[in-house]
Amino acid sequence: MAMSSADVTATLGPVDETLVAEIIATGATRDDLAQAWYWLNCDDALIKAGRPLPSGKVAELADLLSPERDEPDA
Repeated sequence: MAMSSADVTATLGPVDETLVAEIIATGATRDDLAQAWYWLNCDDALIKAGRPLPSGKVAELADLLSPERDEPDA
């Protein structure tokens, strides 16, 4: 099921409307978004638990949410 703006903000809290649109455009689910958020914020615990690295929509969302994304190229 496609996410709505309310789904994105319920998972991430207040975020930029452009980011919300980019997240929705991926076609990912709310569960995918939650997994991506966990990977960005709790990766050590997930790796220790033996979880595979993110792939597919989860990896795409993690890339969108990654803080490095906003850094200018050197």
